[in-house]
Amino acid sequence: MKVIISRDNPFFKQLVKLEKSARQRKTAGLTLLDGVHLISAYQLALGPPQSLIVSEAGCENEEIKSLLAEQGAKADADVVVLSDVLFREVSPVKTPTGIMALVSIPLSSAIPVRKSKKGESFCVLLEAIQDPGNLGSILRSAAAAGANDVYLSDGCADAWSPKTLRAAMGAHFLLHIHERSDLAAVARVFNGKVIATTLQAKISLYQTRLTGPIAFLFGNEGMGLSEALLEAASEQIHIPMHVGTESLNAAAAAAVCFFERVRQLRLIGNA
Repeated sequence: MKVIISRDNPFFKQLVKLEKSARQRKTAGLTLLDGVHLISAYQLALGPPQSLIVSEAGCENEEIKSLLAEQGAKADADVVVLSDVLFREVSPVKTPTGIMALVSIPLSSAIPVRKSKKGESFCVLLEAIQDPGNLGSILRSAAAAGANDVYLSDGCADAWSPKTLRAAMGAHFLLHIHERSDLAAVARVFNGKVIATTLQAKISLYQTRLTGPIAFLFGNEGMGLSEALLEAASEQIHIPMHVGTESLNAAAAAAVCFFERVRQLRLIGNA
C-alpha cells in the first residue's frame, strides 16, 4: 500500500480536482465512488476500479478490511492510504465512510443490457434536472423499476458527480446513461408512447396504459418541461394529488410514474 500524507502529492491533487470539478471528470474520464456499497456495485457490474483510496481510520474498519483483502487476493486494484485529514478533504460526504474508488466513467455501451420479458423499451428523458440528489434518486428509481436508458439534456446535473452517484446507490451500473442528449429527437424516434408529466394535463397517470414501450419525460424542478418537449410527447398526464397540494418533487413524481408502470405490468404478468 502507498501512504500519502502530503497535500503536494500529485495523486492527491488529482483526487481533489475530480471531486470538485465536472469538467475535470469529463476531461479525465474518471470519477470517485464513495463507500463499500457503491464500490461493490461497480465491481459486480464492470470489474475492478483503477484504485482504492482508504483513510487511516478506514484501514481498521472490518467491512473495508474485507474488501481490501479481496482486492489483495485478486491483485486487481492499487490501494492508496490517505491520512485522515487528507481523506476528509477529498470525501464528498460530511462523515467520510473511510473508502473511495477511482474508476473510469463507463460508456453507455459498457453497461449490460436489461430487457423486460417481452423486450419492451422503458426509457426516461430528463430536461434540466439540476439537483444532483434529485437526479441520483430518479436514476435509482428508474433502475429499480426496470428502465433501460436514461437521456439527460444540457443543463442537467453531472450524472457522474460523487453526489449523484451516492444518491443513485449503484443505479448507474444498471442503466445506459446518455448525457447532453437532444430529447426532442429521442422522443421523435422512440418506438412507443412518450409521456410527459405536467400539472395542466387532463388525463391522470392512472387512466393511461403503461404496459408497452414507454418513455417518460420529466422537466426542471422549478420550470417543468419546455413547450418543445411537451409538443414532442404523444401523451400528457398529471399525477392526482390532494386538494391544496401544488406539486411533487421531481424525484418523487418520477418514482410514482415508474412504479405505476410496474404495477400495471404485474397485473398482466409481464413484470
